[in-house]
Amino acid sequence: MATFVDQIKIEVHAGKGGNGMVAFRREKYVPNGGPAGGDGGRGGSIILKVDEGLRTLMDFRYHRIFKAQNGQNGMSKQMTGAAAEDTVIAVPQGTTVRDLDSGRILGDLVEQGQTLVVAKGGRGGRGNMRFASAKNPAPEIAENGEPGEERNLELELKMLADVGLVGFPSVGKSTLLSVVTGAKPKIAAYEFTTLVPNLGMVMLPDGRDFAMADMPGLIDGASKGVGLGLQFLRHIERTRVLLHLVDMGSQDPDQVIERYHAINHELANYDPELLKRPQIVVATKMDLPEAATNLELFKAALAQEAHQPEIFEISAVTHQGVQELMKKTANLLDQTPAFDSLRHDEVESVNYDFEATTNEPDFTIDRDPDGTWVLSGAKLERLFKMTDLTHEESQLRFARQLRHMGVDEALRAKGIQDGDLVRIEDFAFEFIQ
Repeated sequence: MATFVDQIKIEVHAGKGGNGMVAFRREKYVPNGGPAGGDGGRGGSIILKVDEGLRTLMDFRYHRIFKAQNGQNGMSKQMTGAAAEDTVIAVPQGTTVRDLDSGRILGDLVEQGQTLVVAKGGRGGRGNMRFASAKNPAPEIAENGEPGEERNLELELKMLADVGLVGFPSVGKSTLLSVVTGAKPKIAAYEFTTLVPNLGMVMLPDGRDFAMADMPGLIDGASKGVGLGLQFLRHIERTRVLLHLVDMGSQDPDQVIERYHAINHELANYDPELLKRPQIVVATKMDLPEAATNLELFKAALAQEAHQPEIFEISAVTHQGVQELMKKTANLLDQTPAFDSLRHDEVESVNYDFEATTNEPDFTIDRDPDGTWVLSGAKLERLFKMTDLTHEESQLRFARQLRHMGVDEALRAKGIQDGDLVRIEDFAFEFIQ
């Protein structure tokens, strides 16, 4: 059986903007031709889009790096380069997107067709026609395209089910799901038969329907990662009603109440909000000889507690009580408001301002063993990449930008001398006072 991929890490690289062009009008019969270099086109963005036909994140197992196209360079005659097409990636409903570098949740994709821009393409560089002024009517300045945004993301799939079946392994969750829906989960007489959540639709004779998920079995310590616990608990977060299945066929009567409490304990440890969801206690395997005795002992134990849950008796094998349970579940769903997953996950809005999304300073200064001063920093490197170093005027403009950022003053404060080498990435130049 294929492994259920519910958490995956991917890289996204948006496209770089096209470079602006340095060009001049040299047309016959057009005197005093001015600057005519066009702007570069916008780079392609990376967009996630919900596709209800997908059920898992399996497609990302072998394709984890996504790169969008760069924008076209600007052209002569003031023509702007073409913008690149965005790269749209299909994801299943219920996908939460987290930025691994900052830890922020970027979005929660739950509606069919919902989109989220996770990496914005860089804007096109300006051509020299944008830099013309009265003082400099024929500038030889153009910008390179802005770099596209790059992110390391974690995609996590939380199954969107109305009803979740919870309980220890082998209490009959898969059997019940197979009886009331068209799902065909693996069923066997050993624990952890279900390694992945199974989803099925329950159709009632009165026309009502709801999605039911059979989750991997819980054991003690699940909320700390024991067994399949965390995989289970991630998927149960969004269910609106819980059916807590308790095995009445156990040979040990004390085990029944112990396991009931153990499940609720693990739910509370993972997220106390889970215990506030409507929960129906379902006594399963009532067709077995010891079931009736175990049920009486279970009810007696619960009678000593403050909270008295309603108990439904069923046998998925003989179908005893199953239809009544499904009707009760549908009634409870009708009374339960839709779960606000956005509020639960505290989704933060995405801000694509490069300076605003980083806590780094505008620039940093280090020194290599050979004495070369090394400049780095997100803002400084972005300006550098957008500078067309093939033209002297562009180089002078970049020097002015560094001065305005305070780089010259900071270098002097650190003791730089005339003639010292300064390096930005692979570009080196001499410092002159």
